[in-house]
Amino acid sequence: MEKFDLKGFKQKLLLAPDFKSYVFGLFTPWNVIAGIILLFGFYAMVYRLIFGLGPATNLNNDYPWGLWIAFDILAGIALAAPGLTLGTVVYLFRLKDYKSFARPAILSSLLGYVFAVIALLFDLGRYYRVFYPIVWSWGLESVLFLVGWHFFLYIIICVVEWFPSFFEWLGQERLRNFFSSLGIWATAFGVIIAGGHQSALGALFLIAPTKLHPLWYSPLLPLFFLITAVLGGMAVVVIESAITHRYFKHQLKRFDQKAFDKKTLGLGKALAVVLTLYLLLRGLDLFHQEKLHYINLSSTYGVLFVLEHLLFGVIPLILLLWAVKEEKPFWVRILSFWIALGIIVNRLIVCLIAYNWYIPWSQKYYPSWMEVALSLSMVVLIILSTRFMIRRLPILSD
Repeated sequence: MEKFDLKGFKQKLLLAPDFKSYVFGLFTPWNVIAGIILLFGFYAMVYRLIFGLGPATNLNNDYPWGLWIAFDILAGIALAAPGLTLGTVVYLFRLKDYKSFARPAILSSLLGYVFAVIALLFDLGRYYRVFYPIVWSWGLESVLFLVGWHFFLYIIICVVEWFPSFFEWLGQERLRNFFSSLGIWATAFGVIIAGGHQSALGALFLIAPTKLHPLWYSPLLPLFFLITAVLGGMAVVVIESAITHRYFKHQLKRFDQKAFDKKTLGLGKALAVVLTLYLLLRGLDLFHQEKLHYINLSSTYGVLFVLEHLLFGVIPLILLLWAVKEEKPFWVRILSFWIALGIIVNRLIVCLIAYNWYIPWSQKYYPSWMEVALSLSMVVLIILSTRFMIRRLPILSD
């Protein structure tokens, strides 16, 4: 095995002559804003750990799940599916043109799942028992048991897929080659695991058919959650590639803008196909379940349903088809961001708004500022961690 160079490792880690220079280099306007958000977030974390869920959140018996589940888990995990989508495309379908997108996608999935689990710890009453389902208490008939185990296994899979970049950075060629050889097997196993828990998150709501509004409740909820996770994964790949190739282009030895735009348009086509499939299934399900009469514009929920599917479904689909036909990669990137936002809105509606739909709006759950601060801090930590790794590891090169 290659000899480990400690001095070289420090230079690679800091990207500065010494630690003092590294610290002073952190004081930039964006880092200051991120630091302020993190201060509020860390305060919320400490407060919740000391005083408990009751004082820190607005959760109650009617709403045992709040923003931390709806945003950090349901939406966060759906948007942490780039590894699922791009890994399948590159390693299973052998579409090598998208291989340059694979490493950033794997990094997104790894960080998305890790910080989702960290956020979950603060929503658990006994957070110190988070590993009980793994090593002690096996609730084989529980959907949450399946989700917990799948999270655990998928994080391991993401680490295995991320290791080639890590060991290449360390100069450990043998370890890099070893973990690279495991890529296709990790991806194949990851597709099964990720597909299982993405749909299982939707299955959690099947046990509450009367509490979820009929327009959002469906026996096909697991399938809808899986399809929108695939949609979210591809959207995040487009968003992330646009940002990284703009601000870290200097890391690429041979960057071809035309080829990059062509790949973006290809992902735009895939987005259009998956979005079309979702909207068709959604419409057929409403027709089959005889729920079309609930789409009543005199009802708040009817208007909300129409706005959700019009603003984040039909209109983006039409614009995507136009952007792909006219070869407008810029608009594919903008629409990918909009689609990702739509998935967040969908998860918030299902978990917080359409849930307990019969409760008056004045008695509904509204998150406390600590819940918002903690969720925002998780987003900031993901962004900072992504930037930290892309600046150091060979994420954009293969």
